[in-house]
Amino acid sequence: MKKVQTGQVTKFYSNSCLVKTHAFELECLAIKNVVVGDNVEVEIIQDSKKLLGKILKIKTRSTVLSKRYRNKENFFAANITHVGLLMSPKPNTSSEFIDKWILKTKLSNIKSFIVNNKIDMGCDSTYIEKINIYKKINMKIINISAKYEDNLEELKNYIKNKSILFVGNSGAGKSTLTSKIIGENLKTNNLSNDQGVHTTSISSLYEIPGDTKIIDSPGMRDIEILEYPAKKIIYGFKEILELSKGCKFNNCNHINNEGCNVIKGLEDGVLSKSRYNNFIKFRDGQ
Repeated sequence: MKKVQTGQVTKFYSNSCLVKTHAFELECLAIKNVVVGDNVEVEIIQDSKKLLGKILKIKTRSTVLSKRYRNKENFFAANITHVGLLMSPKPNTSSEFIDKWILKTKLSNIKSFIVNNKIDMGCDSTYIEKINIYKKINMKIINISAKYEDNLEELKNYIKNKSILFVGNSGAGKSTLTSKIIGENLKTNNLSNDQGVHTTSISSLYEIPGDTKIIDSPGMRDIEILEYPAKKIIYGFKEILELSKGCKFNNCNHINNEGCNVIKGLEDGVLSKSRYNNFIKFRDGQ
């Protein structure tokens, strides 16, 4: 048996983690900045009762997601390829939530798609209009009912060969959806420390048939985007970026400058008002 092996972090607790190698699952003490999804080098330690591991090195990440807390960037998941953004009519998911995550994933080199959950409940015309906004910008949208498993196979087929994180507001059905996909009930583990309620839950990585990996990170709901410079915000709004190329001035503020093609797009109905408002809000830190 090799004393040093490569594995992936499949569970992350407050000060320890579980690493899966080709042959073992090892309990390891967590080192600084290690997160679920990380590929790591571990040293095998023969304890009197069981095998333990010591993480020696975090291997280069393809992607990483973080959340700002108390002016500090906290990593929470690594090597993700796609983020599924859960929308639901009840409770009604805000466009601000969706647009924040579209921006964050874009700037993290991660693809995003929308999971329109609770189709069994029906929805009003305002909600349909919201869905259509994201259809118009060519977002991948999969309509499902996690509760009744409607269209769940379509979602499972889409996420094959991908590493997925699902995010959603409270009540959107993220835990129900994840449980249905991985085939086991998820339990929320509320630990207690001085870092706040959302930093104490256990994050886990589940492997399912189809070479699919699901990362479940309880407490990952709304996020702040204050860490991004104003000039980067437009990259989360590709339709605004495209329109801005037709502005009269290169430094157009897209609010009240002469010859603004973004404002023209808004007036002509090419650009949605909610997407425009969120762009200005995120960019100007309102």
